[in-house]
Amino acid sequence: MMRQYELVERVQRYKPDVNEALLNKAYVYAMQKHGHQKRASGDPFFSHPLEVAAILTEMRMDEATIAVALLHDTIEDTTATRQEIDELFGPDIGRLVEGLTKLSKLDLVSKKAEQAENLRKLLLAISEDVRVLLVKLADRLHNMRTLDHMRSDKRVRIAEETMEIYAPLAGRMGMQDMREELEELAFRTINPEAHRTVTERLKDVFERNRNVIAEIERALLTLFEKYGIEVQVKSRQKKPWSVFRKMETKALSFEQLSDIFGFRVIVGTIEGCYLALGAIHTTWSMVPGRFKDYISTPKQNDYRSIHTTIVGPSRQRVELQIRTRDMDEVAEYGVAAHSLYKDSAARATGPSSDTNAYAWLRRTIEQLSEGDSPEDFLENTKLELFHDQVFCFTPKGMLIALPRGATPIDFAYAVHTDIGDTCVGAKVNGRIMPLMTELKNGDEVDIIRSKAQVPPAAWESVVVTGKARSAIRRATKNAIRKQYSGLGTRILERAFERAGKAFSKEKLKPVLHRLARKDVEDVLAAVGRGELASGDVVKAVFPDYKDERITQTAPRQREEGWYNLRNAAGMLFQIPGRASKKKGAAEGGEKGEGAVPIRGVRGDLPVRFAPEGAVPGDRIVGIMQPGSGITIYPIQSPSLTAFDDQPERWIDVRWDIDETTRERFPARISVTAINAPGSLAEIAQVVAANDANIHTLSMVRTAPDFTEMAIDLEVWDLKHLNRLLSQLKDNAIVSEAKRVNG
Repeated sequence: MMRQYELVERVQRYKPDVNEALLNKAYVYAMQKHGHQKRASGDPFFSHPLEVAAILTEMRMDEATIAVALLHDTIEDTTATRQEIDELFGPDIGRLVEGLTKLSKLDLVSKKAEQAENLRKLLLAISEDVRVLLVKLADRLHNMRTLDHMRSDKRVRIAEETMEIYAPLAGRMGMQDMREELEELAFRTINPEAHRTVTERLKDVFERNRNVIAEIERALLTLFEKYGIEVQVKSRQKKPWSVFRKMETKALSFEQLSDIFGFRVIVGTIEGCYLALGAIHTTWSMVPGRFKDYISTPKQNDYRSIHTTIVGPSRQRVELQIRTRDMDEVAEYGVAAHSLYKDSAARATGPSSDTNAYAWLRRTIEQLSEGDSPEDFLENTKLELFHDQVFCFTPKGMLIALPRGATPIDFAYAVHTDIGDTCVGAKVNGRIMPLMTELKNGDEVDIIRSKAQVPPAAWESVVVTGKARSAIRRATKNAIRKQYSGLGTRILERAFERAGKAFSKEKLKPVLHRLARKDVEDVLAAVGRGELASGDVVKAVFPDYKDERITQTAPRQREEGWYNLRNAAGMLFQIPGRASKKKGAAEGGEKGEGAVPIRGVRGDLPVRFAPEGAVPGDRIVGIMQPGSGITIYPIQSPSLTAFDDQPERWIDVRWDIDETTRERFPARISVTAINAPGSLAEIAQVVAANDANIHTLSMVRTAPDFTEMAIDLEVWDLKHLNRLLSQLKDNAIVSEAKRVNG
C-alpha cells in the first residue's frame, strides 16, 4: 500500500508547489475513518481510495482532486459527515465528496428504468464539476482491476455496465487510455474465451513482426532526420477489444486486419505536424480514403491529430498518427489534460465550458429538461455515446458534429430544435437530396423549412441522434394532445350550450384544482380522451347546475356520457365519455343529439375503418390510434386481439346513420371460383347487379381448376352484404363465398 510521503512525491513531480498539508490531512483522516474495514479481496478498505488517488496522479490532477479521491467513500462507509469534511477541508471538497457519495449509491445495473434515472443523476453531477467524473472513472477503473474478487454474476453485471456506460463516457471526454483499459477489463470478464483467443493471436503477430516494427521505426526516424524535423516515434498495437469489435462489425477474419500495428509521430509544433506529413507523403504512397485531418477539424471530444495510412517499407500498409505533445496528452487524458482544471483560478470558477467534450455533456444535460422519460434518455444517451462522428457545415460555415449515419434531419435538430421541427427538405452540397440521405464528412447542409410542417412520427426510425429522436417524439405527443384538446373543446362547447351557458377556456382556470388538472389544456385533452366527463366540467364551473337531460336518459348513457361524432359523409358515431373494453358495442340504429362533426383526415380526430371494413348492422368497437384518430373494427375481428393489453385505447361506438345521406361502407369478402375464362366477369356482374361496388380485387391463390380471390367491396349495410354473399354462393361457378374479418 502506498505510503503517505509517496503520494505527496507523486504529485510533486508535476506540481512542485503542491499543498502537502492538504494531502497529508486527507490521507490520515481517510485512513483513520476506514480503520479496520476490509474489501472483498481481504485488503484494507483504505487501499481502494488510495489507489483511486494514485490513478488520478497519473493524470496529473491537482491536490484538491486527489484529496477528494482519498475521501470519496468516507461519508458513505464511515462516521464522517458533510459538515465535518467542510470544516476540515473546505466546502468545495465537501461538495464534491457528497456528490460522489450520492453517485456511489446508484446501481446502474438495475432494471432499465432505474438505470436510466441513475444515469441522469450521474450526468447531472458531472455537469456541476467535471472532477466528479474524473474521480468516478478512477474509482470504476480500480474496481474493474480488482473485479476477480467479486461473485461471478456480479462481475458480469458490473463489466457490462462498464462497457455500456463508463468506457464510452470516458471516450466522449477524450480519455482514450482510460477507455481502452476499461474496455479491456470488461471484455476479459464478459467474453473470456474470445479475449484469450484474440490476446494470444496478437502476441503471436507481435513476435513474428518484431523486426518489421523496428525497421519501420528506423525508416521513419531516418526520413525525419533527413528533413531536419525533430520527432519522437512510438509504435502501438491495437487492444484485444478493438480488434474483436472490428472483426465483428466488419465481418473480417483476424488475417484480414491491416491496422493491428500503428505508429505515433510526436512533433513540437502544429507546423511540424504538416512538415512531417509532407515528408511522409513525398516518400511513400498514401492509401486513398485513409487520410483524416483532425487538427484543422477536431473531434467532438477535443481529439486532434493527423491520420494517414501509407504503403511503407517492405510494401506493407502502415497507419500513422501525427500530433504535437500537447495533442498527445489530450488524446490520452482528455478533459483531465486541460490545465484549466488544475490551477486555482480555474477551480474557483469551475470547469471550463470551452472544450468540445464538455460542450457535448452540456447538450446532453439540456435534454434532461425537455421532458423525456428516463428510458428515452438512456436510449438516446447510449446512441450518442457509441457513435463515431462526421463533420458537416451550415451554409454560413458553422461546424456541426454528428454521429456517423446521421441524416439532414439529425443535422437540422443539431442546429436547433425549431429548425428540425419545421424541416421539409434539404440541400446537400447545393443539391436537393432526400431527408434520409446519410451525411458524409465535409458536407454542406442547407435546411429548407416550412412553418406549416409537423415532424412525422416515422422520422423517429430514420434519425440516429438522441436529440432528434427526443424532439420528434415530443412533437408527436404534442400533436396527439392537440387533437384530443380540439375534440375536448368541441365536446365542452356543446355541453355548455346544452346547459345554457357560454363556454370559454378562461372559465376553467379557477376550477382546475376541482378537476385535478394542472392547466386548461390538460382538461380539454382529458375530455377528448374520455377520461373526464363534460358534465363534470360543467358542474365544476357551475356547481348549482343540474342537467335534467341526464336524469331522463337510460342508466348506461347516464353513466357513460355518450357523445356523437359525424364524419364528412354524414355517418354519426356515438362515443362514450369513458372507454370500456368490448363492452356496449351496439348493434345499431340509435340516434343521439348534438353531433360533433369530424371532417375526415382534416378534422381534429379522424374516424376511419380497419382494412377488413365494417358495415351498419355490425357490432363495432373503436380503437384510439395515437396521432391518427379512431379506427372502427367489427367486434368479431381477430385484429382486436392485438389491443387486449391496452384497454385504455378501447372506445365504445355505435352506428347512427344520417338517413338523408346515402353512403356505402367497406367490407372484405373471399370468393373461391372455378378457374375458367369468364369467371371473374360473372362474379363482377353479380356484384354490380346487387348495387354493390368493387373497390379492389386480388388473387390470393390460383390453381389449375380453381381461383381464390379477395374482394374489397362497398355495400349499404349488413343485410345488403349478406344478400350479395347468398347470391354469389348460388352461382354455379362459385364454390365458396364468405366474409373476411381481419
